[in-house]
Amino acid sequence: MENLTFPAPVVLGTDVIGVPVGGDVELELSFESVSDGIWVSGSVKAQAEGECVRCLDKVRLDVDAPVQGMFMFPDSQREADEDESEDVFEFDGETIELEEVVRDAVATSLPYTPLCSPDCPGLCDQCGARLADDPDHEHEVIDPRWSALQNLRDNEG
Repeated sequence: MENLTFPAPVVLGTDVIGVPVGGDVELELSFESVSDGIWVSGSVKAQAEGECVRCLDKVRLDVDAPVQGMFMFPDSQREADEDESEDVFEFDGETIELEEVVRDAVATSLPYTPLCSPDCPGLCDQCGARLADDPDHEHEVIDPRWSALQNLRDNEG
């Protein structure tokens, strides 16, 4: 097992949530030589940052995702179907590029819609107030079908 800690070279994740550039990324990997290349497996740990999709508050999540991939030698025999597995990568015989493997592992482990809490009420759709700060917040909304009558009343008085 090899343990590496390094700053993230790019944002690892999505536009909504991800490990920021420069954030600590910890890899714990094992490398196994096989006949067609090198099998890499282990885990990636980091802290992702983003925004709650309901209230836009900052969200921090710990990432602990499995990492795996087969790095094939250029001259190894491959089946005709190159797309047989998404865990297969090119290996030049000298350097294993882990960026794509790590990026994919982190992105797939993050929630599609991050929340600050599972019961986050979000923002008021009328004025944008945080509903968690004022649970009794409400607006008097007039049914649009009656708005013409409201206009008549306003004009008379």
